[in-house]
Amino acid sequence: LHKPFLQIVLFLLKYICYIYIYTGGILAYIAHKRRQVKTIPLGEGWWGAGEKPLSEDEKIYPFQVQTSDEEIKDLHERIDRTRYSDPLEDSGFQYGFNSTHLQKVVSYWRHEFDWKKQVTVLNKFPHFKTKIEGLDVHFIHVRPSHRETRKVRPLMLVHGWPGSFYEFYKILPLLTENQDGLVFEVICPSIPGYGFSDAPHKKGFNSLAAARIFLTLMERLGFSQFYVQGGDWGSLITTNMAQMKPQCVKGLHLNMMMSGRGFKVLLSLMIGPYLPFLVGFSREDVRRLFPFFEKNVWEMLRESGYLHIQATKPDTAGCGLNDSPVGLAAYILEKFSTWSDFKNRDLVDGGLERKFSLDDLLTNVMIYWTTGSIVSSMRFYKENLQSNLDARVDAKTGIFVPTGFAAFPNELMHVPKSWAQIKYRNIYSYTFMPRGGHFAAFEEPQLLANDLIQFVRKVEKS
Repeated sequence: LHKPFLQIVLFLLKYICYIYIYTGGILAYIAHKRRQVKTIPLGEGWWGAGEKPLSEDEKIYPFQVQTSDEEIKDLHERIDRTRYSDPLEDSGFQYGFNSTHLQKVVSYWRHEFDWKKQVTVLNKFPHFKTKIEGLDVHFIHVRPSHRETRKVRPLMLVHGWPGSFYEFYKILPLLTENQDGLVFEVICPSIPGYGFSDAPHKKGFNSLAAARIFLTLMERLGFSQFYVQGGDWGSLITTNMAQMKPQCVKGLHLNMMMSGRGFKVLLSLMIGPYLPFLVGFSREDVRRLFPFFEKNVWEMLRESGYLHIQATKPDTAGCGLNDSPVGLAAYILEKFSTWSDFKNRDLVDGGLERKFSLDDLLTNVMIYWTTGSIVSSMRFYKENLQSNLDARVDAKTGIFVPTGFAAFPNELMHVPKSWAQIKYRNIYSYTFMPRGGHFAAFEEPQLLANDLIQFVRKVEKS
């Protein structure tokens, strides 16, 4: 008698939780429908130090990544002074970066990693800087080697955290070489506060400000129409670009979306496991989504501690990371382990080298270390999350440009096409990718390039 009764109680509690979570979404959705706007006003901003001058230098200047013996010596001295803790027995990466394996990674960093060689690798693509809204904005600009008889499509790729423009180095040759007459001219900027872009000096620099700056960058480069692609913060920034200037964004391709809320989502969560076809779910949606609380609530609670810290007190946590290269490496590289596959938490080495080389991983860490940009990159969370996201203008603005979505199986959260269509009203392609996780361009450059190319072909034919 007690067991069936307990099962009924648990069943009811689960759906009460669903209602509790999504009732706010229903009300927000109703308000959203009432107040919906077509485009986001561009506005203006000034993020440099002091007062805004009467004019700003709009020239574009070449830039090169540089290093010095003094910089490398300081890094090595700090690494040599590292104090490690002992990991718990049989803990893998469940408690974060396993310190036993961390010592192996750091040993490679200290004795074998060649930063001067990696600087040469970074400089193999042309780098530039230009001042926009008081900030020197860094970007790489890669043109196809042979342009004759082919139409070149401009494309901006935008990274997220804790990544950088370097994530795109393996996908760039795949996009800038001829693909049956389709070729791209690619611009990869560093988000202000990341890498070689200046950090904002004033509060309030969020994804809308980044989107406006990147639109200005594309205009300054002479592009009136172009494609954009992004994951992580890059997905929000490029979405905002499409909301601000839909006449300029020919197509929006994403490998990460945030789930919407509302009655449609609530209904599909209740019916989807049993009658998925009634709510627009495929079998693959069901496999990736359910059990919902385990895969999308508990997992996110396990993996979002960093987000709460960075969205509230980024400067406190960032202080130690900016001072300790080993602490910085552990903090960043743990994400490349877990966000590639949650199963990596059970491995002593975190599965780090299953998808990445240590040289690639440490090059990304060095971009944060040598620029001292970890604190300013973390602040981007606070600037975006300190207010009610449902009240932001982009939450009330639909996306009507052609949209493509590459749904990688090990992404942090799965968003079915039926959910994506709540906000993205013109989805041209939605692909269940066969493998890969959060860092799509870094993990699976060929898969991402293929999906992006087929999406652009569809847009060009329409």
